[in-house]
Amino acid sequence: MSGFVEKPEPVQVPGLVHLHTGKVRELYQNEAGDLVMVASDRISAYDWVLPTEIPDKGRILTQLSLWWFDQLADLVPGHVLSTELPAGAPADWRGRTLVCKSLRMVPVECVARGYLTGSGLVEYNASRTVCGLALPEGLVDGSELPAPIFTPATKAAVGDHDENVSYEEVARQVGADTAARLRQATLAVYVRGRDIARDRGILLADTKFEFGFDGDELVLADEVLTPDSSRFWPAEEWEPGRAQPSYDKQFVRDWLTSPASGWDRTAEQPPPALPDEVVEATRGKYVEAYERLTGVRWN
Repeated sequence: MSGFVEKPEPVQVPGLVHLHTGKVRELYQNEAGDLVMVASDRISAYDWVLPTEIPDKGRILTQLSLWWFDQLADLVPGHVLSTELPAGAPADWRGRTLVCKSLRMVPVECVARGYLTGSGLVEYNASRTVCGLALPEGLVDGSELPAPIFTPATKAAVGDHDENVSYEEVARQVGADTAARLRQATLAVYVRGRDIARDRGILLADTKFEFGFDGDELVLADEVLTPDSSRFWPAEEWEPGRAQPSYDKQFVRDWLTSPASGWDRTAEQPPPALPDEVVEATRGKYVEAYERLTGVRWN
């Protein structure tokens, strides 16, 4: 069992219809038919959305995504129409709300990997492949791959794992032309993001994107190259052969699996609230990632 420890009640705003509560985002539709996406401060780990929030997290994710959409605009259009707060929305939505095109979403998590870790490492150790793609011998946790690879996954419901699938399976599900366009766009965006991040002392190990169609045009959607959707490693501490320090929720994962939490992952009990020091350390990592990437001080 997993999912929300405490599922929130969505805020009701005149003129907006609530569509969905995700792990982090609330989705609404306005009267023009546009999507209104609100990033909360919720955080998830081990398939649970935790009862403790990380202050400013939703704003950081939103502002970092906006920055990346600007860096990527010549490669693929983004879905953002406006950052204007909808009439009647609570003041707390400011800085965390995007008005976006309503797209025909492709039901595939488009994952790009430039380094070997996570579920890719598990598969590699078993078969020397990742999503069916053969890789050379001798790679270890944190190894840079000979070239970035497209390793798609199916989209899972809240509380479930995304499942890695082959490129051939994606082509079967969405068609060969769409699959080829997804792979090309995913790798192009990854390479641009990798190069920009590397110039700022951060390694982009892997990341996931979501795409949708506006007519026949492929559009980049959701969040982009954030600590929630990507593994960012400090370049100066990169050392293949071990787990790498990361700009993400590793403080949360480490505490939850430590004796201090008293939580048993194998049981069906939900995880406990996070202590203040874990919340502050986690917030600090999100702020640091934002500042290093954008060169702008978070305030």
